[in-house]
Amino acid sequence: MSLDVSDCLSSYPALCDCLQRLSLQKIRSDLPKVVSLAFSVGAIEMLSLLRSWDKAQACHFYFEKNETSVLAVGEAIALTVEGPRRFELVRDWVTGVTERVVVRGDRSVPFFGPHFFCGFSFFDQTHDGFAAGSVFLPLWQIARVGDRGSVVVNRVLDENFSAIALADEIWKALQEIQSIGVSIAPPPSVTQCFQAFTSPDQFKTSVLRALETIETREIEKIVLALSYEVQASENFDVVMSLQNLRQLYTGCYVFACNNDRGETFLGASPERLVRVKNRLVETDALAGSAPRGETPESDLYLAQQLLLSEKDRREHQLVIDFITKTLIGLGLNPEMLDATLLQLPNIQHLHTPIHAVIPRSVHILDLVAALHPTPAVAGVPRDLACAQIRQLETFDRSRYAAPIGWLDGEGNGEFAVGIRSAIVAGDRAQLFAGAGIVKGSNPEKELAEVQLKLQTLLRAIG
Repeated sequence: MSLDVSDCLSSYPALCDCLQRLSLQKIRSDLPKVVSLAFSVGAIEMLSLLRSWDKAQACHFYFEKNETSVLAVGEAIALTVEGPRRFELVRDWVTGVTERVVVRGDRSVPFFGPHFFCGFSFFDQTHDGFAAGSVFLPLWQIARVGDRGSVVVNRVLDENFSAIALADEIWKALQEIQSIGVSIAPPPSVTQCFQAFTSPDQFKTSVLRALETIETREIEKIVLALSYEVQASENFDVVMSLQNLRQLYTGCYVFACNNDRGETFLGASPERLVRVKNRLVETDALAGSAPRGETPESDLYLAQQLLLSEKDRREHQLVIDFITKTLIGLGLNPEMLDATLLQLPNIQHLHTPIHAVIPRSVHILDLVAALHPTPAVAGVPRDLACAQIRQLETFDRSRYAAPIGWLDGEGNGEFAVGIRSAIVAGDRAQLFAGAGIVKGSNPEKELAEVQLKLQTLLRAIG
């Protein structure tokens, strides 16, 4: 029996009838079925919706780039994992849940059907409030692509399923979603005062020690991060932080996810780890950085210096070589475009897009597992660089520089690298930024680079 929910927005009885008939379709199994209902709605200002729904303090996940954004709220079903098999365990879990999903609704809407939202830590064990790997199918998924919007409702068809109760919940939520305005109501104006708890001297010392290791030729590159802890005079406002990040980092991934301890990991990353759409893989080599100039002439000069820099070109080539070798090892045939400059408001990077066709035997999380961490956030050789990072950094990276994104049951998905990021909780925040250390690196210049990134991030969240 086919269920049409596309007209249910205008008729509460029709929605009740759809869900009543769906509840009769429960298939006997040891595992409960999952229903995924898709509705078409108009364009929504997603951050306004997040502000409205964040009052309930529910689990949420926000992911945006350019004109595409998706918000996931609440957990229909979820998994957290630790250890070196975390990507494999999440992959198998997603595959198992997908096999049990009954999908109904308007297939033409953006983000149709069930999507799974994932976050991972940099290392396979973590000591903070975020698991080394987590994934969930949300109760509510709201998406916008351009001027089109959608709402996907996911529920488990178990003994607690009530068609009438769900119809009431959906009806009320759809009316609320469609009533949300297109502007973001700002919080009361607050002058933030910050107290910092991190000294930059330790970072420069770590750079010097890394350079000593590089001189032995054991390591070609290592990426060292600086963690900057601040306390503000008022609580941080997550929605306004995301709005500021959206404006400051045009064209970047803007993201946020929270945990049950009231902490939110958020940021604006210029770096795509991997995107798969209709079996086409897109990934980026992003390494080598320079500041932007204060005048058009100085900006052009700095861009030309970056393009001609032997140190930065070498650092960039290490990332290209790693990505192409990794993709070939998975049976793909990567193709590279010419290197260009990715220019952000306060910094610019060498950027090389890489494309390939993915065989059906390779899952997107296989790509994530193989590519993370790239030399852009770890180093070369990767295992030795990661061991050095553990020794030289005095803090837990948590989800900094780790994969964050979504996937569906059709093999599509998109993951960013969680750089230019922070963990905020109430009036406290821990900010992260890093720099690639290679032969010829200067500790003062590397410190200036990470401080530039941190200043922009602090301005955004504050």
